[in-house]
Parts: sequence; C-alpha cells; structure tokens
Amino acid sequence: MDVLEVLLKSDQPRWGLEIIKLTGRPSGSVYPLLDRLERAGWVTSSWDDDSERRGPRRRMYVLTPGGAQEAVKVCAKTAGGAGNRTKARPVPVTRPEVAR
Repeated sequence: MDVLEVLLKSDQPRWGLEIIKLTGRPSGSVYPLLDRLERAGWVTSSWDDDSERRGPRRRMYVLTPGGAQEAVKVCAKTAGGAGNRTKARPVPVTRPEVAR
C-alpha cells in the first residue's frame, strides 16, 4: 500500500530507487511489486531520457488513470489500519476497467 501511496501523491513519475527510499522497503519487494502493478495495467513505466543527468538511466513509474482509481479504492479500504502496520499486507492486483 505504501508504494501505491507514493505514486498517488506524486504529480510526476517516480523512479524505483526513489520509491524504495520513500517507503523504506527493500528493492527485492518494490521492484517485483512494480512489475506486477505494470502487468495488471495499474502502472506504466518508461526509461528516463534526461541526457544531462549523470549516472545510469532511471526507470520511471506512473499510475495509469484506471490504476489510480483502483489505488484510491485499495488505500481507502485499508486506511483504518494504516497507522498500525507491523506486517506487510498483500494488496490484490486486478486489472482496472478500460474505458472504450
């Protein structure tokens, strides 16, 4: 849920290491989660093309419109226990409905 919250609160794409730092979660849990969210259609990703920045390229992540709607629902359902998270709870990932 904390990964979804970081993406929901952001007005711009976030890169993986930034999400790791903001959530305090290990990369071994954040990157697989981002991959599952992307396969489910909640998140899209692309490579950062900032040629001025030094260092390795960053993979940027952003919620899709449908993914943002689903993330709001998931966060609202679990908001009652959010302050007392001692164990990570699995977040069910379903494909959001796509407007046609």
